[in-house]
Amino acid sequence: MKNKFRNLPIQLKMTAITLMANLLVLAVNLVLLIGINGMSSRIDGVYQVNMQLNELSAMLDEVQINMEEYLNTKTSDSLETFYIYEQDFSQLADELSDDISSNTIKRTQRLIKNMSQLYLDKADQTIEAKRGRNVEKYRARYEETTKLYGYIKNMIDTLNNEQFKENSQNYRRVINAFRTFETAANFVMVIVILINALLILRLTASIIRPLKELKGLADEVSKGNFEIEPIKVRAMDEIGVVSTAFNQMVISIQEYIEKMRESAEIEKEHEAKELMMEAHLKDAQLKYLQAQINPHFLFNTLNAGAQLAMLEGADRTYEYVQVMAEFFRYNVKKGDQIVTIGEEIALIDKYIYILNVRFSGDINYVKEVDESLLKVEMPSMILQPIVENCVNHGIREMMGEGVITVKVFTQGGDIACISIEDNGAGMNEETVERLRKGKGTERTSKEFNGIGMDNVMARLKLFENSDDVMSIESEEGKGSRFTIYLDINEDIREE
Repeated sequence: MKNKFRNLPIQLKMTAITLMANLLVLAVNLVLLIGINGMSSRIDGVYQVNMQLNELSAMLDEVQINMEEYLNTKTSDSLETFYIYEQDFSQLADELSDDISSNTIKRTQRLIKNMSQLYLDKADQTIEAKRGRNVEKYRARYEETTKLYGYIKNMIDTLNNEQFKENSQNYRRVINAFRTFETAANFVMVIVILINALLILRLTASIIRPLKELKGLADEVSKGNFEIEPIKVRAMDEIGVVSTAFNQMVISIQEYIEKMRESAEIEKEHEAKELMMEAHLKDAQLKYLQAQINPHFLFNTLNAGAQLAMLEGADRTYEYVQVMAEFFRYNVKKGDQIVTIGEEIALIDKYIYILNVRFSGDINYVKEVDESLLKVEMPSMILQPIVENCVNHGIREMMGEGVITVKVFTQGGDIACISIEDNGAGMNEETVERLRKGKGTERTSKEFNGIGMDNVMARLKLFENSDDVMSIESEEGKGSRFTIYLDINEDIREE
């Protein structure tokens, strides 16, 4: 029997083992499920009596209300409704215990049941007296019925409270029993899982052992050790066939594996050197392109801050200096990092604020931003040099009529576009062409923070790994527009 099992195909062996294990777990789960359902039924039935008493109390109210309504109106509809509720109340009262017992709850149920029948009789007599127009009899019966209603109502409430206390104790006992059962069930399940695991390990050992031997020898071969003992083939299943083929192939592949290993090591070393050189080159390019601080702008802005402090109170000065601090902090911290469009737009806001303090609010600033693109990544210190170029060479001399317009929008769903436009002096075609080629001019290559238009263009090309990163449109006397194109990554497109 054991040898027959060994020679079976691996698929059939694993199917048999899995089926045995699942059947064992299924049997245990069925037993536990039956126990849990029983406990749940007990929990559901704990407060059933309280629900019946509440329903009995509500039905008693309906009988009393409809009786009084008939006595007041003497309509056939109210009489019909009274008899319907009377029948329902009688049925509910009949379900109460009628046992003669020393148990307080059962004794109270029996008393409520008897008084309910007496109450219904008195109610019927009251109705008949009203219909017979016997005023004295009607009043006497009505008072008796009302008193019985009050007694029954109080007794139901008292019984309900007593029953609730007893049910609460029963509920706690059932819950404790349920928790004990749950703990025992978990313990049994753990034992079953352990037994199941041991059974599977035992049964699969005969299948896995040849694979382990084959793995061990394959590891030795992969290390270049071909002086190994052949694998012992114990059964002619799929593993036995593979083991036989492995024994036959070991000697013939020694030379081939050795050559492949040497070739792979040489190629890997070569690729590592190329990657290192490329990384150093890009790092050097980025460090070269990121600019040094020009003290001229720092002097002008701080001088403006000093003048502002002299001319007015400390609040505006504090705001101005705070914005300046944030602006320069961004320059220091973000100078060599990848940032988002949102961070760059925030830097422009601060820059325009600083300029408007310096130049008495002569620069008008308009933004049209698609907020879904604010998380798109880009190199730092790209937008501010462009805005500065527009201010210095476009609108500074326009005496309050200059406008800087910044727009962020999509193109084709996968390109984020950032447009910076001014209505200033514009540029001639020669200057525009030089900027497009990334050469810059003497005026555009040495700005206040040292990051000129040629630097901006070069870093954008490195970041996007493309030459088509910016379009420049300008005409003398009609302003300029700079549009940057950034790829939107997949995560942002999905959002």
